[in-house]
This record gives sequence, C-alpha cells and structure tokens, in this order.
Amino acid sequence: MKKVLIVAPHADDETLGCGGTILRYIESGYDVHWLLVTGMSVEAGFTNEQVKERIKEIVKVKSLYGFSSVHELYFPPAALETLTKGRLIAAVSKVIQTIQPNEVFTVYRNDAHSDHEIVYDAVMSATKSFRYPFIKRVLAYETISETDFGLKPEDGGFKPNVFIDITSHLEKKLEILEVFKSEIGEFPFPRSRKALESLACIRGVQSNCHAAEAFMLIKEII
Repeated sequence: MKKVLIVAPHADDETLGCGGTILRYIESGYDVHWLLVTGMSVEAGFTNEQVKERIKEIVKVKSLYGFSSVHELYFPPAALETLTKGRLIAAVSKVIQTIQPNEVFTVYRNDAHSDHEIVYDAVMSATKSFRYPFIKRVLAYETISETDFGLKPEDGGFKPNVFIDITSHLEKKLEILEVFKSEIGEFPFPRSRKALESLACIRGVQSNCHAAEAFMLIKEII
C-alpha cells in the first residue's frame, strides 16, 4: 500500500492546497496521513472557545477525508521562528520515521506566511534520501491567500509542473473547506468557496480537465 504524508503548517492548508488529491488518493486505496505542525492553544493567545472549536473541526475533517492518522505537533502558529530549527526538524522527522511515507506533500517555501517557509525547510531536512530511503517523491502545494501573495523579489513564483485531476472530488473538497468556519469568508476573500473553485478551474484548463490541483515537483526517485 502506498503511504502518503500531507504536511500542513496550519489546519486548512491541506484542504486549500491538496484537498482533492487527498480524496482521490484515499479513494484509490492509498494510506494517507495528516501532519499538523501548529495548533491553537490558550498559551498562544487563543480563547478556550477557539481552541475547543478547532479541536472539533480537526476531528470532523479527519473523518470526512478518512485519514489513516493525524499527528499534531502543537507548535505556536505565526511564531515558528521562535523555535530552534533543530527542535522542529526533530519533531517532523519523528513523524516521518513512524509513518515511512513513499510520498510527501508540503507547502511552497516562498509563501507570504513565515510559517510556510520554516515548515518547508524542516521538511526538506526530514526527507533526505540517505536517511529516509523510503521517500520517493516530494511535492509542494499552493495555498491560496499565501502563495499568491508571496512577492519576494528574488522568487520566480509558484510554477507547477505536476497536475492532478480532481474533477470528481472538487465539490467535497469545497464542503470540507467550509468546516473551518473561522478561516473562510465571502468572495473576493481568497479563502472562499468561489475563489478556490476558480483556482481549480484554472489549473484544470492548464491540464486539460475540468478541475485540478497543481504542484511543484521537488524530488522524485524512480
């Protein structure tokens, strides 16, 4: 059975970037796992109500997707730069050693959110071929509201070279997105149903299908 790990800096990144792919993979019989790097907590400045609601959302999203497992590191959101790199890498590596995935999905490094850059670097350290020979493919996904606002002058931008047809899974992806009530808004807010559906259509046009998700292939070993 093919094992896949989806790395998300924040709950909802996985749905924004590869929700349709997750659904397609699980439908195909893949063993798909979800790694959440950050988590809401009172210590991080969230209210008890927000923390409780997020716990409920994660439980519901896990059920809707049918993940084989969920691994939560509970690091503070928007504050990963306060941690040592070694601590984050060790935590991610421990999950990878436990699951031993063949394929890993992570965020794009040059997104506007600093957490994404830090998580990307940690994943690269935790997917070295000589230490983790079971990993055969690493891809970066786009996160609407972060990837499209990553305007670093030295960055060439997100240029996808892998497309996955999610035509039959788009509707459920959009339904799952709406579980994260505090993260979505009305169009033209980027994390909205219409915006995400529009992006899927654009990626579909680029790959000759009705709806698709796009990725940058970071590494593949055949």
